[in-house]
Amino acid sequence: MQHQASAIVQTLKSKGLRVTPQRFAVYANLLSRADHPTVDQLLTDLNKDFPVSSQATIYTSLQALTEVGLVREVLLEEGVCRYDANVQPHHHFCCCRCGAIEDIAWDTFEYIQLKSLRPGLRGETYEVTVRGVCDRCAPESVDEQ
Repeated sequence: MQHQASAIVQTLKSKGLRVTPQRFAVYANLLSRADHPTVDQLLTDLNKDFPVSSQATIYTSLQALTEVGLVREVLLEEGVCRYDANVQPHHHFCCCRCGAIEDIAWDTFEYIQLKSLRPGLRGETYEVTVRGVCDRCAPESVDEQ
């Protein structure tokens, strides 16, 4: 655990961030999960044992982490901003029943040709979001495929 904490401190410093308890807690929490939490979910999780963070503090920490590229905002549903510490290119699967979000490896899909866009459009990046039903919600449907 101490090694992991040292690595987080070093990562924050390497990006030119001052290491505050709040930034450390937010980043460590995001690194430990794969569910792409909202600010409210982070607030609940971080204040579970000992209330120390406010929503504003978490927003400020997330903004700083996002600006230096350690965290990215993920918009998978209208009006809901989620956060992800996995900043490597990847796609997402969203379960329409339970709301679970799962990362999909970047090379799962064949390359999308951004140059195929109509003239006048210059694509720079893309991300695929697959919506469906996960194996926990419909295990029998996965076996049929």
